Amino acid sequence: MDSILPWIILLAPLVSAAVITLFTLRWKILSSAISVVAVLVSFTNSCLIFALSTGAAAEFTWIGIGGIFQVPFGLTLDPLSRTMVVLVSGVGAAIHIYSLGYMRNDEGKSRYFAALSLFMFAMLGIVLANNFIMLFMFWELVGFTSYVLIGHWFYRDAAADAANKAFITTRIGDFGFIIGILMVWMATGSVVFAEIAPRMPALASHSTFATAVALLIFCGAVGKSAQFPLHVWLPDAMEGPTPISALIHAATMVAAGVYMLVRVAFVVQASSTALLIIAWIGTITAAMAALIATQQNDIKRILAYSTISQLGYMIMAVGLASNEAAMFHLFTHAFFKALLFLAAGSILMMLHHEQDIWRMGGLSRRLPITFLTFAVGALALIGCPPFSGFFSKDAILALASEHNTPIFAVALFTAFLTAFYVIRLLVIVFFGKPRSDIARESHESPAVMTAPLIVLAILATLGGFAFFARKFLALPVEKEVATVVPVLAIIALIAGSGLAITLYRNRASEPVDLELLRHKFYLDEFYRWLIYWTQELLARASAFFDRWIIDAAAVGGSSRGTWSIGALLRLIQVGNLQGYVFLFGLGVVAIIYFAVFR
Repeated sequence: MDSILPWIILLAPLVSAAVITLFTLRWKILSSAISVVAVLVSFTNSCLIFALSTGAAAEFTWIGIGGIFQVPFGLTLDPLSRTMVVLVSGVGAAIHIYSLGYMRNDEGKSRYFAALSLFMFAMLGIVLANNFIMLFMFWELVGFTSYVLIGHWFYRDAAADAANKAFITTRIGDFGFIIGILMVWMATGSVVFAEIAPRMPALASHSTFATAVALLIFCGAVGKSAQFPLHVWLPDAMEGPTPISALIHAATMVAAGVYMLVRVAFVVQASSTALLIIAWIGTITAAMAALIATQQNDIKRILAYSTISQLGYMIMAVGLASNEAAMFHLFTHAFFKALLFLAAGSILMMLHHEQDIWRMGGLSRRLPITFLTFAVGALALIGCPPFSGFFSKDAILALASEHNTPIFAVALFTAFLTAFYVIRLLVIVFFGKPRSDIARESHESPAVMTAPLIVLAILATLGGFAFFARKFLALPVEKEVATVVPVLAIIALIAGSGLAITLYRNRASEPVDLELLRHKFYLDEFYRWLIYWTQELLARASAFFDRWIIDAAAVGGSSRGTWSIGALLRLIQVGNLQGYVFLFGLGVVAIIYFAVFR
């Protein structure tokens, strides 16, 4: 029985997606019910496996080419994957239930839940895969399903463009990822994690090769986990339904990159150079995204840049060679970020999808449950004790303080910025006077939407205590560091929060206008310029060559020559008997002429 449970976890969402797509698309209520039941089945079995601490799962050969290339289709059930499937299926279940209310009147509701189930299948596949090929297959399926979900409202240009941007940008990182996988196979002769790990010392002995492999594998995480410079897709992904934003940002798609790096830590940690680069990429991403968030006015985009920043912290921890700290923050972040996005969705539903924070205000009195749960998520995000983010973020800060002082300084500054933009968001949205009629007329969301908020708020409050700390946080830090770092973090929190309250209390408009941050360091404009002068320039040159060289000279020239010869022949083939006699006579005269006068 134990060996069947993992397969039920994995396949229940796939069966749901197939049934909805093939049989129940016309019946929205039935389709949504099937999807919710499937994810609850996965969650229930995940909890059973976690409680029983079972690690057995059937395995069979998927691809076999003699003794050269062997790929099994098998599931790994170590403590990391067992805990991760609980998180993914649990948060996924909450978002499924929430979606029943949020998407209740959507015309594409059945299509939405079919894609949602397929997405859950793909993400659970990433978590459970025991080899690189399986992982990459599910990795790409996550990319496809996220494309479908982000572009759910495809008839809106912004949603279609956002879906394309997410798909193409992450493919860039995946190109490096697949090359890294091939290099691992070349060096070790296997793609199975359990077989690669003991063979890594031979790979690590070639430092340049090991660094290249680690960084290429890291490219996959740069794309999926939206790290600089491939972070630009994630804010635009907000064009999808808000539950999808919560799903992507919490425990699934963007978390996949961090989870993958922890899963293959034996590859990444084989190169100290790669670890340093990874740590700095995470640090730069965290600070950059936090700076941008301070000047955004779209509630979902503020939360999106917050996700990028927090992912930067996790990648920083991976670069500091602490899988425990990275996963600890991934788990606490899953709870409070899902909570913040779903609470934001509650706000948007009641404000008729108005996303500009400067058209809100005074919502604490009109949406009390949403306000309280949003506040819990915000306090967890900024690392306020005793909420979960305090424990996990401080663990990363403590590591940085002990191993790399410049990284610690930037990370601490990022903590200050986080407190500033989150409290700015809280003050503008929930306090002061309503700034629009829709804000004045808003009311609390239905219970099907507020119930998941309450559950997630409890988890965001308690998630940093003994259970997760004992399981994921056995970090060897000095006693002085463990004392001083939390104090510095709290000072940064108070300073950032105080500055935000001072600047934004009772404000009707933005008092600070920094164009560089408002335009996101002009990175999107840079990419548009780069694409215009590279890809589009090549496309224009190819079009010119095709039209005026190939078509005009070769294809067009030969066709016109053939047409001209045909026209001459048509002059001869007149279809008139007298004309043919005349031409025959001319031929006889010509023959006599050439015979006599040659």
